[in-house]
Amino acid sequence: MTEHLPALQTVLPLMAAPICVLLRQATLVRIFSVAVAWTCLAIALTLLEMVSTDGPISYALGGWVAPLGIEYRVDLLNAYVLVLVSAIASVVMAFPLEGSELRIPRERHFLFYALLLLCISGLLGITITGDLFNIFVFLEISSLAAYALIGLGTDRRALTAGFSYLVMGTVGGTFILIGTGLVYQMTGTLNIVDLADRLPAVSGTRTVWMSFAFLVVGTSIKLAAFPLHQWLPNAYTYAPSIVTAFLSATATKVAYYVLIRVVFTIFGAAFVFERVGLSNLLLPLSLIAMAVGSLAAIYQTDIKRLLAYSSIAQIGYMTLGLSLANVDGLTGGLVHLFNHGLIKGGLFLVVACALLRVGSPTIEALSGLGRRMPLTMAAFVVGGLSLIGVPGTVGFVSKWFLVLGALDKGLYFVAFIILASSLLAVVYIWRVVEVMYFQSPSHAPVREEAPLSMLIPTWVLIGSTIYFGLDTDLTAGVANRAAQYLLGGGL
Repeated sequence: MTEHLPALQTVLPLMAAPICVLLRQATLVRIFSVAVAWTCLAIALTLLEMVSTDGPISYALGGWVAPLGIEYRVDLLNAYVLVLVSAIASVVMAFPLEGSELRIPRERHFLFYALLLLCISGLLGITITGDLFNIFVFLEISSLAAYALIGLGTDRRALTAGFSYLVMGTVGGTFILIGTGLVYQMTGTLNIVDLADRLPAVSGTRTVWMSFAFLVVGTSIKLAAFPLHQWLPNAYTYAPSIVTAFLSATATKVAYYVLIRVVFTIFGAAFVFERVGLSNLLLPLSLIAMAVGSLAAIYQTDIKRLLAYSSIAQIGYMTLGLSLANVDGLTGGLVHLFNHGLIKGGLFLVVACALLRVGSPTIEALSGLGRRMPLTMAAFVVGGLSLIGVPGTVGFVSKWFLVLGALDKGLYFVAFIILASSLLAVVYIWRVVEVMYFQSPSHAPVREEAPLSMLIPTWVLIGSTIYFGLDTDLTAGVANRAAQYLLGGGL
């Protein structure tokens, strides 16, 4: 059975989705979905352990050996991402749907779980496949499910947000498909390892340069990298909070993984940074994203929109790590992929808990909640400190490596902007903390904490931001090894 774990990683949630539709009963479907998600996490952890000790795993689907057949290939980098996606899925699946702003009644909750499992399967498939065209196929599976999940929000604007995401996502997917077709035209293969071997011989052609441009732009749309982030604020704001928690912690992170794979594995660092000069474009755009995203967050009156604009800034940190193209910088980008997933997933679950009691996502509606919901709001404070990058939290680990990467390249102004952006995060987090703890509520502050079934998943993610801020073996340790692996040209 162990040898088939790579296939089971995607097949299990894919097959579970239609089973949810057959089961239909809400409680039964929830238990089944949670079991599937935790099984996926166990598989991901097993694969990470296997590649850490024995090296990359190649799984030939249908017995057709690569590059003729479709290959699932697991190395240190994508095993690391598999753990993040399946871990977030496991926690979010366990979070109850009561008060989660879904427009569908309880007797139709099975549709939500079916869509979420399809999205999980797509994201895991993108991460584990060793075939460029299959990345596009799984991307469409996850995206179609995500569009529907966003549209389940009770606010009518959720439909508009879902449609906007659909349009932008379709453009991004089309760009990826065109890039895939162009690179296939020049090499005659879609296998990622085989592509990396064949591309250097034709890297001087305009077709290869255009394929690289299409792949990078298409993936950047899915990543919501500045200035291609138009779809993200509304999608995160009007989707149900549980959906936002999942997508913010996984979808953009998987897109970042694809960008890393395109840049370092398929085309190679020498082509991308020395011949194309991607850093000359990506580095300033990353710095602008960090500043603009943080400044926009400061002026928001809706807590979900504030966190959405914060995500744009945090994506800037990740793309900055890529653009530095050294071990410390890339380590910072990869470790922030994991850390930001934990932080944002936890913070949006906090919002879901708060909405259960106050019913409004406006920041003013949170007044006095520090006394009314002390455990829930304490989780927001801890998550906010992680977002700022306070020592002892995961955010500090990410920014430490990014600063080291900038200093290693002599980019002292970049190190300064990283620190300045953290100060901007202090401003927008403090705005919320001030309202929660120092403004009097319009009614008597009766203690009305969120149910334990909501608090436990929330604190699992928020608590992880402290644990992995102190014990960095799984996050920074694996990210550093993966960065060395990528920059060393390993496949």
